[in-house]
Amino acid sequence: MSKIKRPSLKTVLKTSTVAGLAAVMLTSGLPAQISQTFAEAVKTEAPAVPSFANVVDAVSPAVVSVRVQSRVNTSDDETSNFGFDFGGRGFEDLPDDHPLKRFFREFGGPRGDDRAERDRRGPHAEGRLRPRAQGSGFFISEDGYLVTNNHVVSDGSAFTVILNDGTELDAKLVGKDSRTDLAVLKVDDQRKFAYVTFADDSKVRVGDWVVAVGNPFGLGGTVTAGIVSARGRDIGSGPYDDYLQVDAAVNRGNSGGPTFNLSGEVVGINTAILAPSGGNVGIAFAIPASVAKDVVEDLMRDGTVSRGWLGVQIQPVNKDIADSLGLSEASGALVVEPQAGSPGEKAGIKKGDVITAMNGEPIKDPRDLARKVAALRPGSSADVTLWRDGKSQSVKLEIGNLPSDTSDATQPKDERSEQGPTASDEALAGLGVTVTPSEDGTGVMIASVDPDSDAGDRGLKEGEKIVTVNNQEVKSADDILKVINNAKKDGRTKALFQIETEDGSRFVALPIDQG
Repeated sequence: MSKIKRPSLKTVLKTSTVAGLAAVMLTSGLPAQISQTFAEAVKTEAPAVPSFANVVDAVSPAVVSVRVQSRVNTSDDETSNFGFDFGGRGFEDLPDDHPLKRFFREFGGPRGDDRAERDRRGPHAEGRLRPRAQGSGFFISEDGYLVTNNHVVSDGSAFTVILNDGTELDAKLVGKDSRTDLAVLKVDDQRKFAYVTFADDSKVRVGDWVVAVGNPFGLGGTVTAGIVSARGRDIGSGPYDDYLQVDAAVNRGNSGGPTFNLSGEVVGINTAILAPSGGNVGIAFAIPASVAKDVVEDLMRDGTVSRGWLGVQIQPVNKDIADSLGLSEASGALVVEPQAGSPGEKAGIKKGDVITAMNGEPIKDPRDLARKVAALRPGSSADVTLWRDGKSQSVKLEIGNLPSDTSDATQPKDERSEQGPTASDEALAGLGVTVTPSEDGTGVMIASVDPDSDAGDRGLKEGEKIVTVNNQEVKSADDILKVINNAKKDGRTKALFQIETEDGSRFVALPIDQG
């Protein structure tokens, strides 16, 4: 019988694998008592990144959902038809043999006594409360004052706030401001509410992290994060647009909710989104804390907002207008027309003036002027720096109180004859317009515009009126040509035309080097 050659211990120890060791032992006759082992699960060290959990834990109790109800007149109550639309007719107007009328009679449609009660109360009787809107808000004091958007609570009759823990509390409207889309509600309760404070948004930089908390689509407390994408956005919602743009996911229902910095301070109030598809695309706009703070303080104190008022219609100064007026740079606000009886008119501000500074602070554009004037208290005095007739001068005036139904950008429409212009042989061929004297003796009417001319490019239209050129009144084509020739002698390459329409006035700078 052949003998099994056993491996030496040295051979066994040199074997580097379990399989190899097992093979050696099997061939050598050694007992194969080897247990299988596994490598550890894959695990990596995560890089250090900011977490928003601490911020969210701290601020969430101060953020609420806002539910708004409004009263619906019984005669307009769509549920009286069980949600069906009968083409503008009510249930009782359906034909007697209509299958739906038979259905409602059998299964509990509107009864005769219900209709009699509606008739007794009249068509304008106060109806029952119906859900109208929902949004978000946040407490700014421990005694129950909270901030939301005006468009959330507008036209509401009853308001309910839902706390982070699900508690529902009634609230009353303290005040609202449509110009900044802000509103303040008050909850009366014995408890002390968790609240948050406004940040100094002058320190907010593009690229800073922000956290938005709100009630999108009625889901309740929802947190999203992003960065500040831009500052000073004008979205055309009003004269005081100065929005922060953020890319945190904001959707319907987030309106009125806060956007926080990483210190848990409110840097903005979510109020609008750019949503071509109807949902979040990463472009949301928040009212800056500095704007909200002042407005909210006024609403809490008086229920309304007091703003300064200058009373002038203004437009931007572009490069062409600046060149036509001899300004070194395209900045300031060009006065189109001062309103009759306004502080601006009383102080001697005239159409064609450019407001370049307010109380020594430079004016960048009309929006900048509107914000600066609005921030002044009615009754206070202000020094206004103007550019007029090629030089700078200053006027002192008393700031008025902005009426509730007007703004700096509005003025009454001028009434004039709607009769079209008559034919004229007077032409300003170099500018691309033909003019004829106005029937009321002021300005000249534009009889025709060459669509390929500079005038056509800048939007001049037949039927509009040229009132002044370089702030000098004109009544004929000869007057216009005289002003243009004087401007050429002064070395200017453009002239400033004041154009008047039924909708108001505007200024247009036209090249005159070819005229």
